[in-house]
Amino acid sequence: MSAIENRGEPDEVATPGHFRAAIFDMDGLLVDSEPLWHRAEVELLGALGVPVAKDDPRRTKGVFVREVTRYWFDRFPWDGPSPDEVARQIVDRVIDLVAEEGRLQPGVDKAIGLCRAHGLALAVASSSEHRLISFVLERFGLDEHFALVHSAEDEPYGKPHPAVFLTAAERLGVGPDRCLVWEDAPAGVLAAKAARMTCIAVPTLDERDLPAFAIADAVLGSLEEADEELWLRLASVVGASR
Repeated sequence: MSAIENRGEPDEVATPGHFRAAIFDMDGLLVDSEPLWHRAEVELLGALGVPVAKDDPRRTKGVFVREVTRYWFDRFPWDGPSPDEVARQIVDRVIDLVAEEGRLQPGVDKAIGLCRAHGLALAVASSSEHRLISFVLERFGLDEHFALVHSAEDEPYGKPHPAVFLTAAERLGVGPDRCLVWEDAPAGVLAAKAARMTCIAVPTLDERDLPAFAIADAVLGSLEEADEELWLRLASVVGASR
């Protein structure tokens, strides 16, 4: 059963606005899966001799998993499975961990509801593979809320390259400057701004001071802060810049 009320098609636009689409990241933004990614990487990469410690920050946060394993293989080559095979194993492990321990981030309903109240088309654009995206959205009853799901798996480059956001906007039929991106990772913020999109960042407390978040158009403590005041502030700032 969905944790968010099924509202079907987007609501009528409550007020005139600049934005026409909202594009959501998934890991760390909709679902609290970043610690699970880190645990899977520590387990599987650590077994191959890669010095990834459980207490270290996840320096590849928001990056496509195959690029993550290639990053580590270039620095600490291992014998045995290829980087792509290790990436597959990591995704398998993350799916298991999400099934066992995954939970929605606080305020997901508020962020989705705010966007729907203003008639925005909703999409997910994630660095995760399609099979993990599908599992997470179905597991938490979120799949019915998104008109489009797009993965960096289908792009030559993942975040911080803007391709995953640009393709999502193109498939929605919305110009990049009319898109509102919701992100939690530095790589995602860089990708959104490179795509010329407005970006709301929701970093973890320990990452809030990272330089990438300085270029976000708004920085929230959690999705619980998604409200009409935020919408009006962003719409007025972006509208004034046109």
